[in-house]
Amino acid sequence: MDAAFTAEQDEMRRTLREILGKHCGPDEVKAAVRTDAGHDRELWQQLSRQLGLPGIAIAEEYGGVGCTPADLALACEETGSVLLPSPLLATAALAAPLIGALGTAAQRAELLPALAAGELTAALAVPGPALATALALTGDNAPGDWAGGGRAGGVQARADADGWRLYGEVAQVLDGHGAGLLLVAAHTGGFARARTLLFLVRGDAPGLVRARQATLDETRPQGRVQLRNVEARLLGESDRADGGAATLAALAATGRHAATVLAAEAVGAAGRALDRTVEHVRRREQFGRPIGSFQAVKHRLADLYVQVQAARSAAYYAAWDPEQGALALAQGLEALRITAGEAIQLHGGIGFTWEHDAHLYFKRAAADELLFGPVHRLRAHAAQRAGLFDARDPAADTAAPATTPATAPAPTSATPQKAAV
Repeated sequence: MDAAFTAEQDEMRRTLREILGKHCGPDEVKAAVRTDAGHDRELWQQLSRQLGLPGIAIAEEYGGVGCTPADLALACEETGSVLLPSPLLATAALAAPLIGALGTAAQRAELLPALAAGELTAALAVPGPALATALALTGDNAPGDWAGGGRAGGVQARADADGWRLYGEVAQVLDGHGAGLLLVAAHTGGFARARTLLFLVRGDAPGLVRARQATLDETRPQGRVQLRNVEARLLGESDRADGGAATLAALAATGRHAATVLAAEAVGAAGRALDRTVEHVRRREQFGRPIGSFQAVKHRLADLYVQVQAARSAAYYAAWDPEQGALALAQGLEALRITAGEAIQLHGGIGFTWEHDAHLYFKRAAADELLFGPVHRLRAHAAQRAGLFDARDPAADTAAPATTPATAPAPTSATPQKAAV
């Protein structure tokens, strides 16, 4: 493994850092999240034109940059450091990979160039509490019950002469209130033969009702989506008869890459929260000296530094090996939660005020853990997939020893034997 960054990657990170430094101060971020879109549209277009940010991991044949998901993760470390509110996660990390994996040649040619150029944004409409399961981060997604299980609830799909019709409701959809394209996970086939498939729904489709929801983390805007007999297109081949297995496999693969992106975002946010805290304790004086000079404060900051660097190493490793994405995400979310909490404590009274931005980092940590975690479930599922909880082979426990110690008495008819347990 070569952990060194290329010159192109360093240049991309430097350019992105300069742009975000000019347009993503605390006041600008707070103003952007209070718009109807939930983000700065002009900044999104600038990032799309100058850096091709939404198309970093999209192939060049579809108008993208043609880089790897690892490059997207490195870019998201920078966007995470400023808590950039944007459609980047929903569009580039969730929707675009699913279209590339499941879409027909015509669907890819139609949708991916618009997504890569930033002209079209997309969102994955999966019930918010089940998003981590749908992406196979905290449990297997194979049963498909997370989408409603074919019973009441979730979204149901019905085929008619003109195609497909969807009806149902999905809440807590990332960027669901403003995305121009929705990828809706819906059940089809009835209860007995239910299977989960993905459908394409345009943002202006008749019968589609959307509203922005109040969220814990304003920098992660979410929406409620209601589908009232909405016309939709199946993502992929219409005659696919795999029982939805390809859809679930694509969701799991997307989840591994999205976990890497989210881990990098969390590391960027944790690093920035730590830097701001170090700067504060250098300037804040108590008893005639900076509070950062006290040994207790130094120890707390040293522990945070180790935590953040460990999470950064895990995120970089996951960028090289996406199979470790869930573990890296667990490490990143834990580092962000601990660092943001300590930042509030070390900032003292101002850390709790609404005007200060320390609380934004803590809310990002809490909200991401609600959507994609919690941390202990991410680690438990990763351990289960690795086979750490597999039962031992009973034959190994009952196998007779190869030799008998010379001092052990030979069993005779007069020596009572223990019953086998």
